[in-house]
Formats: sequence, C-alpha cells, structure tokens
Amino acid sequence: MITLDGARELAPYQDQPAQLPAASNGKVGVLRLGFERRGDRTILHDLYRQSPLLVQRALYWDEEMPQLPCVMILTTSGGVLQGDRLHMDVDLAPGSQAHLVTQAATKIQEMDANYGSQIQRFTLAEDTYLEYLPEPVIPYRGSRFVTDTRVRLPESATMLYGEVLQPGRKYYRDGELFAYDLFSSSLRAERPDGRQLFVEKFVVAPGQFPVARLGVMDRFHIFGNVVLLTSPERAARVYERTSTPVWDEETPLASAVSRLPNDAGLIFKVLGQETEPVRAAVRAFCVAAREEVTGRTFPPAFSWR
Repeated sequence: MITLDGARELAPYQDQPAQLPAASNGKVGVLRLGFERRGDRTILHDLYRQSPLLVQRALYWDEEMPQLPCVMILTTSGGVLQGDRLHMDVDLAPGSQAHLVTQAATKIQEMDANYGSQIQRFTLAEDTYLEYLPEPVIPYRGSRFVTDTRVRLPESATMLYGEVLQPGRKYYRDGELFAYDLFSSSLRAERPDGRQLFVEKFVVAPGQFPVARLGVMDRFHIFGNVVLLTSPERAARVYERTSTPVWDEETPLASAVSRLPNDAGLIFKVLGQETEPVRAAVRAFCVAAREEVTGRTFPPAFSWR
C-alpha cells in the first residue's frame, strides 16, 4: 500500500494515537471506481469500497448532461480522524464521462497524535471527461492532514479538479482561524507515457509560518483552487472567457487564471473572506470550462431559500 509517511512535513507527527494505531482496521478507507461507456451513457461498472469511504450508486440527475453518472462520495466516520489513511482510485475507459462530489464538507477533526492522509489516483483514457468537485475542506483546531493527488491522462481527455480550503471553524465559539497544525496538498499530472506535465504543492503550517500576512492570505480566509486539464485548443477558449483578473474590494474577493506548463491546461485561484463568494467564483469558472469542452452547461445552482 502506498503511504505518505515519508513526507518531510510529517516528521513531527509520527506518534501513535492512544486509541487505535494509525492504519488499523476501520481506519483505512479504500474506494475504487471504474467507469465505461455503454451506448449513449456512461456507467459505473467497477466499484470497491472499504469503510470509512462509501459510495452507493451512480445517479443521472444532471438535466444538462443526462448521460453523465453523478457519484457521491460519503464517509461513515464524520470526517478525517487521526491515524486515518484514505485511498481512492478512479479509472475512466475510452469515451466515458463522470461527475464526482462529496456528501458534505470534509471535516479534518481535532488531533492530539499522528495525522490523517488521503491518496488519490485518477487515470483517464482517450476522449474522457471527469469533473471532481468536492465540497470544502474544514481543518479543525490542531488537525494535521496531507493529501497527494496524481492524474494520468492523454491530451484528448479533460479533467476538472476543484478544491476549496476553509481556515477552520470560523464561527465556532471564538473562531478557529488558521488554528490547525498542518495542511499539505500536492497535485501532479502526467501523460500515459509517463511524461510529467506539472507539479503543484502547498504546505500550510500556521504555527510555524503565519498565513495572515501579505503575500500569503493577508486578510482573506478562504482559498479556492481549480485545475482544468485539457487540450491546448479547449484551454485557449476557456482562458479567453476567464482571463480578466478580479479584485473586488466590496465583497472582498480576488481571482485570476493562469496557463499551466507543457500545454497541460489552466489553473484558477480565488481568495475570499466568506465561503459562498469563493464557491460562486469556482462555479463560474467550472461553467465556462464545461461549456467550452462539452457544449453543455451546469444546471442552475440549487437554492435553499
């Protein structure tokens, strides 16, 4: 089993929890999803799940893309606990499409020992399309979390990968702004022949390097990060629609899009003080990406009001 134990930023957190050792039974979540094209739609033809990760079935609720299987990833543990080791593998056969979301925000629970980790592997074949747009991540006070994501895809495939990181439970008691110990995230992409496209990694350790300063987060609290991996032609069309940077003092909100190296696609980043404006900016970029890649749009955002 692949582990992240050797990551340099995890060196201070190798102690074992008093309850159950790291990676014990019940603490190793495994999810394997395989999609393939059947007629006019894509089906979830391969599924393996091991608690605390869970998937029930693929649903076809997207009215704009009725052939698109929408799969919701759940957890039975109420979040990521100390010593948890989560692994997810997603494979798309030629011509298939899929939309992955999480049931709710990923809550990284308080920790007094060890850390939680997540390994994600995505393999896309020719002419595939994948949207992976989980709900925000909320790292609680004292939590330590590391995630490693690797994507392998040809130029004809497209993956839309999004993440929103909150500063903690902002309105819990007196607030938990950047009270977590460690949040580490890495993303790398490569072609099927092994040629590396890019690597992005950010390590946030607020206790060691304060993030509420100029050049890091400054007065912003929420960080949105979206990566569009696609062909240069599609990326150029999306860039044309989204290339104007935004600096909104009233909201406040800041966002911009950049080209990835090696013609891999685009990366869109947004900063805000509240979650919903950041989510709206992320959604707007994703709408532009889906429209330019598939010719379809997203259904209207659901309103609880």
